[in-house]
Amino acid sequence: NSLKDFKINFDEGMINEQEEKGEYGPYKQSLRKDIYQAYAKYFIENNLAYPCFATEKELEEMREKQEAAKIRPGYYGVWAKYRNLSVEEAAEKIKNGEPYIIRFKSKGNEERKIRHQDLIKGKVDFPENDQDIVIIKADGLPTYHFAHLVDDHLMKITHVIRGEEWVSSTPKHVYLYEAFGWEAPKFVHLPNILNKEKKKLSKRQGDVAVEDFKKKGYLPEGLVNYVALVGWSPEENKEIFSMEELEQAFSIERVSKSGGVFDTEKLNWVNQHYMKDGDDDVLTKLAIPFIVEAGYVTAEEAEEKYNFLKSIVSLLKEKLHFVKEIT
Repeated sequence: NSLKDFKINFDEGMINEQEEKGEYGPYKQSLRKDIYQAYAKYFIENNLAYPCFATEKELEEMREKQEAAKIRPGYYGVWAKYRNLSVEEAAEKIKNGEPYIIRFKSKGNEERKIRHQDLIKGKVDFPENDQDIVIIKADGLPTYHFAHLVDDHLMKITHVIRGEEWVSSTPKHVYLYEAFGWEAPKFVHLPNILNKEKKKLSKRQGDVAVEDFKKKGYLPEGLVNYVALVGWSPEENKEIFSMEELEQAFSIERVSKSGGVFDTEKLNWVNQHYMKDGDDDVLTKLAIPFIVEAGYVTAEEAEEKYNFLKSIVSLLKEKLHFVKEIT
């Protein structure tokens, strides 16, 4: 809804709860369960994964032993008795209704580096994952690590663009791509948007959601223009961009490696530009709910006095940073 409200039109995926658009559906993960199960089965058949029947009690005992031995906590495949069950033994347990999850078999070679090229951060090295990560949960649904990877491959995704908190998980994904024998997409980890104290934006510190700005009457053009400039610098010395100009000017290579600071004053300056040049009818329709809420007119009166209200909006729009200020 936020994408639609701010006129960012996507050409593939779920259009609404019932409709989808594109050649690679279904796009709801809940409808792709059989696809994930088929790939998990392929892993098991090729000795790349195994059903794990560990109970909560066993996991708790393992955690206690790790703490006592001062070993880094985690689920290590070399200690897992279910890792080496025969196919027949595992099938018998499944037949008997024992709950299980499916884990990917790690090679556990900490000396080996998993390397990938990030289009923003450059070359990134991590030790090879030494834990048997879960790929299918007890309810039969996949974990994020497995689902998005299968989806991205089947949907021919070329670039995975996400927040930098996913950098440390990327080796797991590279590892899984290698196991499948698939070419990994290009990874792009965007820096976080920061507050004035250079800390990650938080709900506790005010407006951080698109909806918050919509409720104040920021214009789609203004918010999109400003957010594009947070952590990205255009080649030319210019700050006001239409959507079409942004599409032409934007490049991943010019995204900053460090987080951009969200400056409300700068946002207000950018949005004021669009307020000043905005269509009077569009702005009036956006302003009326605020004028009604403030008690200046009723909804019925606003309809009757539309032209009068429009003349007020036309007179004041150059002074407004966002529509709610009309009151």
